[in-house]
Amino acid sequence: MSDFLEFRKVQCKDCYRCLRECPVKAIDVKEHQAKIIEERCILCGHCTHVCPQNAKIVHSELATVRQLLASGEKVVATVAPAYISSLEQQDFGALRIALAKLGFADAEETAVGAQAVVEAYNAVLQKGEMRNFITSACPAACNLIQKYFPKALPYLAPVDSPMVAHAKMIRKAHPGAKVVFIGPCIAKKREGAESHLIDAVLTFEELRSMLEEKGIDLSTISRLPIAEQPQAANRAKAFPVTRGIIRSFYSLPEGYTYLAVDGIDRCMSALEKIEQLDHVFLEINVCPDGCINGPCSIDAGGMLKAEGDVLAYVERELATRPNTPPEPAGVNLAYMHPRLRNHSRPATEKEIEEVLHRTGKFRPEDELNCGSCGYSTCREKAWAVVNGYADIEMCLPYMRKRAESLAVEIVRNSPHGVLLVDGDMNIVDINATAMKMLGLGGSPDNFQKRAVSDFFPPFEFYSAYSEHRNTANHRLHIHSAGRYIDLNVVYLKEQNLLFGLMKDITDEVNYDRKLKEVKMETITTTDAVIMKQMRVAQEIASLLGETTAETKLALLNLKRMLADGDTDMQADGRPADWKTAKI
Repeated sequence: MSDFLEFRKVQCKDCYRCLRECPVKAIDVKEHQAKIIEERCILCGHCTHVCPQNAKIVHSELATVRQLLASGEKVVATVAPAYISSLEQQDFGALRIALAKLGFADAEETAVGAQAVVEAYNAVLQKGEMRNFITSACPAACNLIQKYFPKALPYLAPVDSPMVAHAKMIRKAHPGAKVVFIGPCIAKKREGAESHLIDAVLTFEELRSMLEEKGIDLSTISRLPIAEQPQAANRAKAFPVTRGIIRSFYSLPEGYTYLAVDGIDRCMSALEKIEQLDHVFLEINVCPDGCINGPCSIDAGGMLKAEGDVLAYVERELATRPNTPPEPAGVNLAYMHPRLRNHSRPATEKEIEEVLHRTGKFRPEDELNCGSCGYSTCREKAWAVVNGYADIEMCLPYMRKRAESLAVEIVRNSPHGVLLVDGDMNIVDINATAMKMLGLGGSPDNFQKRAVSDFFPPFEFYSAYSEHRNTANHRLHIHSAGRYIDLNVVYLKEQNLLFGLMKDITDEVNYDRKLKEVKMETITTTDAVIMKQMRVAQEIASLLGETTAETKLALLNLKRMLADGDTDMQADGRPADWKTAKI
């Protein structure tokens, strides 16, 4: 995580736009989430403008400033001249009063330091020792040179930035004072922290929020009569616009061609060819149109109006105040910008090829260089993968081809029939399994754009499309093929298509029919057996009844005969004196 800029995790949505727009590719995308690579970032702030999700967070130092103001210590503000356009103020006196209401002991324009920087530039140029001369007013531009254009580093002006120069002047005039810089730049936050001269950095947006919080209205204050402090005109108030540094010289030293370049792409193009230039004074600013278009500036009517306001302010100063060179700053403004390195390393050709092969790129013509991943070329993206800044899956053509290949394989080899139908009830795609179920021959491609009604009544498809719901039909009979299918139709809202999934249940239907026939035969046979058993039982019962009657009659007759021949026997067959008879 950067100490000055980061991304909101909940809002980053895999668009890669910040990476695509980042001039130095200082963004690491891992697991579908972007984050700042601090050691590579120059804090140009360009990503804060292009992010469609507004997922960038510029770290605020409001709490630090509030603590300083509440501490009772002397706090002095140095305000970048871009306040003229961002805060729409043509009188710094009104802004000084507003800052005093916030608790600042004093406030000065950073243009005072810029004026001293111009004099330091002039002193170096007069010596004629530098073949080319690049101004150092923009900390993002300085970082760009220090990290990515070491060949241009010898030409970078060995002078402090206006902010640091002014901080030195304030601390000399107010020993022990705390210094707060106010401007439109994110890169100033890092520069201020590294200088150890700036106690906090506020953006114009943060200053506006403080004023609104306290109910301080700048427009009301600016209408009050404010006595101007008698001082000479300051040409360096033109610093925030293109050619502002060049305009700030009272007279341009001879022997140099004076050029100004703004915008990160033009700056990089100029720095790449710096060795081809000779005795060129190059004023660069990574923000198009200069600091008036800084990442934390406030748009008050467009860049043309902003530039016009700044130049009109300077012209009025030159017309109403003494136009004399300033007094010496009285502080040492010499500063040699060091080379800054990061841990990124060049990737070997073998490593590049391995990454390219993993994304299906085996020939030069496979390298589309479409830029969808955020990198300009496939090889640049491969370098990022080698360094751990990017994932293989960030290659959109590769992932699309992979997804399409998987989808085609799944559809073509599905054991179920797949039928894709559009709103006009025409076939968009069909697989071989569905063709077999419908009794069709040939290639699936031959049936694209054919009406689905040519093969069976598409009632389920009509219902699903008209009612925007899923439908189903079990045991749909396909007469032309003599088959039965289960059909489920899913309405795909986003694609406005109908997805039909067909399962062949012909064997199940035939099995059920045969099973039913067997059951019916079994029931008939069972009925016949039951009827036969009933008849047999009846016949047996009849025979048993006759036999039993005959047996009974015969036995009775025998008993009677026996009874007649034995007088000692009673009629029931027992002895007459049966009670005393010995057995």
